[in-house]
Amino acid sequence: MVPERSTPPPAFLAPRNLKPFVPRELSESTVAIPFGTGEGYRGYGYPAGLLPKVCEVYLEARKANALLPSQQHIAERAEILIRGLATVGIIALIDEATGYQQLREERALATILERFIAKELQPWTKTFPYEFYKQIFRLKGWPGPDGVKRPSVIGHYTNDFVYARLAPGVLDELQKINPKLPAGPRRVHHHRWFTPEIGHPKLKEHLAAVVALMRAAPNWDSFKRSLNRAFPKLNETIELPLDH
Repeated sequence: MVPERSTPPPAFLAPRNLKPFVPRELSESTVAIPFGTGEGYRGYGYPAGLLPKVCEVYLEARKANALLPSQQHIAERAEILIRGLATVGIIALIDEATGYQQLREERALATILERFIAKELQPWTKTFPYEFYKQIFRLKGWPGPDGVKRPSVIGHYTNDFVYARLAPGVLDELQKINPKLPAGPRRVHHHRWFTPEIGHPKLKEHLAAVVALMRAAPNWDSFKRSLNRAFPKLNETIELPLDH
């Protein structure tokens, strides 16, 4: 996607009294980037890296007593942002240098898994509604599901639509503690490893949302697009519809 140069300059750099404080490289880099939203609207934004540079413009203008009274509150917020960004930047640099960022992420993941995954196998309760399988068959154009053996690929769909999108690390942990047997199937259903206090209720809530997306979708591709927007997988790019 090629950025579109904004003419005139963006509103936050347009006032005449700011022009002496806008570096040439900043003026040349303030190009609008079009983006789409899930509701089909088209908007424009700017690279996040411009934020501290724009803040510096207002702070330099304030230092030179060049701001208008109506712009003073912007400079105050710019100062707050610059201080916050500096603090976050220093913490990030230290975390990266010491390896603490990785430790922080590992601790966060451990906390998630502790809340979602039980230490012991839980009693079986009906978790996946009939409608979940009915909608898969409808969207795929398969006959059934009544009186028809479920294709093995449904296990893959279940992992993709449910366990992989429920919380970070959950699917990997389930596959570790509940591996496939030599004959093929797993010893028990994955959902029997969810904690009754948090994991299982969250699983049921997620399932209800997925089924709702299935019901609203006219076909398989439409459902997958809606699912990826509503419940993107960790570190995956969300597909945004753009008007052409």
